[in-house]
Parts: sequence; structure tokens; C-alpha cells
Amino acid sequence: MNLFTDIRSLVLDCLNGMVAEGTLPEGLDFANVAVEPPRDAAHGDMATNAAMVLAKPAKMKPRDIADALAGKLAADARVTSAEVAGPGFLNLRLDRGSWQSVLAAVLAEDIKFGRSDLGAGKRVNVEYVSANPTGPLHVGHTRGAVFGDALASLLDFVGYDVTREYYINDGGGQVDVLARSVYLRYLEAHGQEVAFVDGTYPGDYLVPVGQALKDKVGDAYVDQPEDVWLEEIRNFATDAMMDLIRADLASLGIQMDKFFSEKSLYGTGLIESALKSLDDKGLIYEGVLEPPKGKKPDDWEPREQTLFKSTEHGDDVDRPVKKSDGAWTYFAPDIAYHYDKVERGFDMLIDIFGADHGGYVKRMKAAVSALSDGKVPLDIKLCQLVKLFKDGQEFKMSKRAGTFVTLRDVVDAVGPDVTRFMLLTRKNDQGFDFDLDKALEQSKDNPVFYVQYANARICSTLRKAAETGIATNDATLAAADLSLLQDDAQLAVAKKLAEWPRLVEIAARTNEPHRVAFYLYDLASELHGLYHLGKTNEGLRFVNESNPSATHAKMALAKAVSIVISAGLGILGVTPAQEMR
Repeated sequence: MNLFTDIRSLVLDCLNGMVAEGTLPEGLDFANVAVEPPRDAAHGDMATNAAMVLAKPAKMKPRDIADALAGKLAADARVTSAEVAGPGFLNLRLDRGSWQSVLAAVLAEDIKFGRSDLGAGKRVNVEYVSANPTGPLHVGHTRGAVFGDALASLLDFVGYDVTREYYINDGGGQVDVLARSVYLRYLEAHGQEVAFVDGTYPGDYLVPVGQALKDKVGDAYVDQPEDVWLEEIRNFATDAMMDLIRADLASLGIQMDKFFSEKSLYGTGLIESALKSLDDKGLIYEGVLEPPKGKKPDDWEPREQTLFKSTEHGDDVDRPVKKSDGAWTYFAPDIAYHYDKVERGFDMLIDIFGADHGGYVKRMKAAVSALSDGKVPLDIKLCQLVKLFKDGQEFKMSKRAGTFVTLRDVVDAVGPDVTRFMLLTRKNDQGFDFDLDKALEQSKDNPVFYVQYANARICSTLRKAAETGIATNDATLAAADLSLLQDDAQLAVAKKLAEWPRLVEIAARTNEPHRVAFYLYDLASELHGLYHLGKTNEGLRFVNESNPSATHAKMALAKAVSIVISAGLGILGVTPAQEMR
């Protein structure tokens, strides 16, 4: 059930009636007619922009449309008032039965409440994390991991067929650096003194990798030239790092559906096939680029390269795909990788990048547009940096990693549920200051505690009711007389629950899972507010032994809140709390 969709359908029926009777002209497009919560709850329960968006195409004053529409809407039994405000805004108030029916729907649909067929089974690939396999995941990767995983769950919730994918960047020179670093740890495991020069990875996390290599090959590589061991150690070290990364992700409850190796693109013809696809469309040519902005003429060496006409698909400049020496640019395998995604039949692609990839967005979108003839949209979400604070000071170092704070540092400090929820309380393109102390604080200012406490409070209240002999099983609550819920504070909770299906669809359309976290905080606030009113108003107390019928109705309301909180936390990858300690 989606009450906002139901009322929008009512608005559209009334508009079609106005067309039929000649009040509105024929041929109007109602696609942009919306029904949404008003900015100020004092103005009503819902508002529609119908008169404002139809005035110009109808060549009418918005107020005239609004007045006629208000009269038709008011005739519906669910609408207690339809008031025109300003130049043509239309505010609606609904009867109590409408909100009570929302509670009945939540109880009946349970975890399916809010789900929809928005995605219609379309296949979407969400690529996230995709960190270089050279060490443990750091806190920046953590944000991308949490955001990508929550987005994938959100899209699944509204009916998309989602594939979670990790692109292993194992085709570049950084993997050779990893191999040399592991070789140093390997020599160290044999008792040799080693020095980590600039450009190698000094983190302690490679100590067990060096020992494992020794256990496997003994002294076979000791004092051997690089060409003897580089490829073997590179493969061994990459596998070890991917095992570490998989374990890091698992500590956050993240399981990928597919790991795609960049290395698999080389020597297999995949890069050549992707570029041939572009060449066949007349989008590959030999040319010389203009010097980058800010470069002086004597700093610039013009050279002919193989270029992709990315400007024909919205980019600022054309992009090189092959260097003058015949080597591929970094962009070429990325084109091939996304070509593979398109060829796998995905209807939509989403990439989650770090903040330092902002300059890569236009060229990647241009490539996918060209490869798919504009049929497969690519949305790229950038996750801004995270700063960690502890004891009022920025927390910067991990001895294990050597130079950065790891994902495990954060999870070990506050736990996976807190980590996930906190990182989703800010939009992905905004910087985030993560205070480890505040994340564990038990107060309203800590959103994860506030939401979890709401669910734990409901569970406690249900247990209390059961202890007094009042039945709280699902069948009893589903049969509760919800018409007994008449107080404005109770209805305010029901109104917030009614927003859930609409909120989920908006979050999915915009690829913004943080909206779910915001909503859960607001819902928890309504629940806590109602609970506190019961301390001074006996009629609002959830449990009243002398009035089982009223208690059943209030327990049904509480249960409905728990169902939606649990669904929302499930999207975020957070386990709902049954009790707080």
C-alpha cells in the first residue's frame, strides 16, 4: 500500500473528470503532477502541485484550476478538506480512517510493506569498493563499501535485479610494487635485514604474507633476480590481499556477487574488442590533443595518439586510449571493463568512486553512452573523504597499515552496525567527520542509538504487555481495533509510516540511501515522542492492563513501527536491536 500513490490516483481521476467536462483542455500531460507531504505539517497532510504545473499548458490561472480541483477532491470520503493556498497550491487533509488503514497494511504486509515493482526486474550492476589489491581497506574505502552495499539493497528492495561487483585493479604497476614489498618480507622471514625504500609498502600486514611465501617455496627465491620471482610473487601477493579484503568486507557484512580482474582484460582481446566497437562507430582516430590548461608551450610536447571522440558523448575533450609508444592508457581497460558490463546485458550501471575520481566521471559516462548507443545509463556516485576523531583529536594512524586508518580499525572501535549507520547519515558527496566517541554515545544526538533504542523500546513494550497477560502475537495485533487510535500523536506516527513507500521509491530513483537513515531517525523521533507523552497521559500509555482492546491497538501501532524500522535498517545492512545494554 502507498497512500500517496492512492491519493495521486484520486487527483488524476479528478483532473481527467475536469477534462471530460471541459473545465480543462484535452491533451494535457499529467506526468509532473505530484502528491507529497507539505513542508509545514500545519498546512495539511498532503499537498499537490497540480494547478501550478498545469496552468501554463492549460492557459489558465493556477488558482482557477486549484479551486475546481479542490471541489472534486473534497467529494471523496477520504478527504476531509481541500484548501487552496497562495497562487494555487492545494493542501489536503485526510480522515483518521486513512491513517489507520496504513497501520493495517503494515501489519498485513509485514516486511513487504514499502516494497514495489519500480525496478520491474531490470538488471543493474553496482560496482563499489574496487580498491587496489595492495593492502587492507582504509576508512575511505569503508564509506564507499557501506554506501554501495546499502544502495544495492535499496534497489533490490524496489524490484531491481542487482549484481554487486568488485573490480580488482590488478593490472597496473602498483601490483609489481606489492610483489617487491612482499619479497622484502619474505627475505625478512629468512632472517635478513631489509629496508623499505620509498615506493614500497611497509605495513605490518605483509609480515604474514612473507612468512606464508616462505612456507610455500622455502628459500627458492632468496637472493634471486627479480625476473625469477616477480610474476609468481605478484600472483601470490594479490591472492593474499584479496583474501584480506574479502575478510574486511565480511566484517561489515558485505558479500560481493562478482569479482572482476583487470588483468583478465590484457592479452585476451577484450580491450581490442571494446575499442573496435567504438572504431566501428567512427569514434576512434589518430590525433594530437591541445595542451592541458595551465601548461606553457615549452612544457608541452605534442604527440600523435589514438583518441576516443568522447566529446561526441558529452565529455569536455577527447581522451587518449593508446599512447604514442603503443601502450594502453589507463582509460583503455576501463572502457573494456564497462564494455563487458554492457555485453553482459545490464540495463543500468552504477559506479561508486572515491572523491579523487571526480575528473573521471564525464569520460566514463561518455564511454558507456558510446558503447551502448545511449541505451544503458551510467550513474557515478562520488564518496567524499572521512575524517576520524577520537578523544577530540583527529585519528590518523594505523600501525598495522603503516600510513592510514583501516576499515578494521573503525569496525573494531564501534562495531559494524554503528559503522554502517553512521556513514549513511550524510549524503555521499559531502565530507564526513566520524567521531568515534559520539558514535557510541547513548543520546538523541547519536542517530544510530536513537533509532535502535526505538526498536528496542518497542520490543520491551511488547514483552511487558505479554507479561501482564495481554496477547501480542501477530494474529491478535492484526485483528486489533485500530479505530481506537484517535489521538493526534498516535496519528502522527501513522502518518510518518505512510511516507515509507514513497520515501523508498524516491531514494531508489535518486540512488541516495542516506534518505533511509534520515527517515528512520524521524520515525524514531515520532515513536519516542508518543512514548514520553504516555508518562503524563495515561490514555497514551502503550500498556494498560485494564483496557486490553486499547492496548492491542497501541501495540499494533508499535509493532508497525518496528516492522518499518527493521526494513529500513535491513536496507542499510544494520541488525535491529531487540534490547539495549
